[in-house]
Amino acid sequence: MTDTKINIDHINEAADFIRSKFVQTPDVGIICGTGMGALADRVQDATVIPYETIPNFPVSTVESHKGNLIVGTLGGRPVMLMQGRFHFYEGYSQVEVTFPVRVMKALGCRAMIVMNAVGSMNRFIPKGSIMLISDHVNLMGDNPLIGPNDDTLGPRFPDMSEPYSRALIGIAKEVALAAKLKVHEGSIAAVTGPNMETRAEYRMFQIMGVDCVSMSTVPEVLVANHAGLAVCGISTITDNCLPDSLEPALLEDIIAVAQAAEPKLEALVTGILERIGEVID
Repeated sequence: MTDTKINIDHINEAADFIRSKFVQTPDVGIICGTGMGALADRVQDATVIPYETIPNFPVSTVESHKGNLIVGTLGGRPVMLMQGRFHFYEGYSQVEVTFPVRVMKALGCRAMIVMNAVGSMNRFIPKGSIMLISDHVNLMGDNPLIGPNDDTLGPRFPDMSEPYSRALIGIAKEVALAAKLKVHEGSIAAVTGPNMETRAEYRMFQIMGVDCVSMSTVPEVLVANHAGLAVCGISTITDNCLPDSLEPALLEDIIAVAQAAEPKLEALVTGILERIGEVID
């Protein structure tokens, strides 16, 4: 893919190809973050579709992102699960980064669960924690909705007063409580990456009142809201980003922390899926 404009024909071609492999209509699209792809092993009656075989689909170039689309059933719901995502820093346009979200909508999804690995500037949300995303600040300097708007895909000026569904956050909290999982709630700042941030940048985020920083997620959430999907965002805190005690962040450590959190994420996501009908049905 090189086109930076939304192409409905490309969306439909990808959706038709996936539909030929999966006769059910998926209710929920799931995007797994760094080190979180093992959730795909829990999908029942799964069909694995490599990204490179899907017409017009980008291909993930990041270590720990397997690059497979998994379709099947999870938590009693037909799902489309992305085992790896795309990033602005890989050189893709924001339209390309968010292309799979357009495909989710075209296939019939009504909700999206998006996960990521983030660094925390909030000492009360430490490394290893799970955080439900309540809001975000877009600091990427770009937006996937820039350009001519196609009213068949969504409104010209989508409202962002509730980018992350309060109803789904409430369900996630109840699921976590029942499973005896501790979860936090907070906001993220989206930056381009791929470099980690400086001490001064982390201090700026703290002054802004942002809890965590991510190199992904916000573009997908913008498009999901534009498309009318209910969004649930879940972050795994993989490194502490406290400016006064900052240490180098190593990729292998980030992946290890993310993988250690996977059993908690599995329980949380499965529980949300079992109750998501309260919001989308």
